[in-house]
Amino acid sequence: MDEGKECVRCGLLFAKYRPEVVAARLSSGQSSRRKSEWLMTAKHWLIESDTTTDSMTLYGRVAVLTAMIWWGWKFITTPLETNYTGESFLHLINLPFHETGHVIFVPFGRFMTILGGTLGQILMPIVCLGTFLVKTRDPFGASVALWWTAESMMDVAPYIDDARAMDLLLLGGVTGKETDGHDWNNILTMLDLLEWDHWLAHLTYNVGILLMLASFVWGGIILLRQYRRLFT
Repeated sequence: MDEGKECVRCGLLFAKYRPEVVAARLSSGQSSRRKSEWLMTAKHWLIESDTTTDSMTLYGRVAVLTAMIWWGWKFITTPLETNYTGESFLHLINLPFHETGHVIFVPFGRFMTILGGTLGQILMPIVCLGTFLVKTRDPFGASVALWWTAESMMDVAPYIDDARAMDLLLLGGVTGKETDGHDWNNILTMLDLLEWDHWLAHLTYNVGILLMLASFVWGGIILLRQYRRLFT
């Protein structure tokens, strides 16, 4: 036997049974099980909790997903500098949540009051997403809410991009130059990041694009599973 490491007669490696080795293997096994449990839980909540078998629901969802992809692709392929998202009617839907966000965050100081507009219009679809997943167990509805979240982020991006130029028309029909600036001019000035406005705008827009693509895939997977339940 070599210093207690191996039994010459039986070839047993004692090192395999040292406490630290056993503990490491147990820890690795527990970590793998935890990851597996997380993946199974995520799969259940995001996909498998949908058990709809109604054919009319499938046809309606196909129509919604088709519209999401068609319209979303126009958002994705249109440069943020055109402000296509800000000129769509969805901007008018986002606007009340934007203004409400300003009011809600008033108790948290001037900075959060200004930022609250953007937070309000992005958090609202996220709240809808969580409600669809947890309350109504409707993952497809959640994928639509994710699409809305993505669109809302893309709607904010031109606003960020305009932080220095301040050429965009605001709610009152004036530009930031004619007032004391606008939200993102003030936010980036307070953070001393005004020169980063274009970079931050493109980052926000690109995150929105990724989320929108994810909503296409998510909704498509759910509809494929529903189709298989109905016709296979």
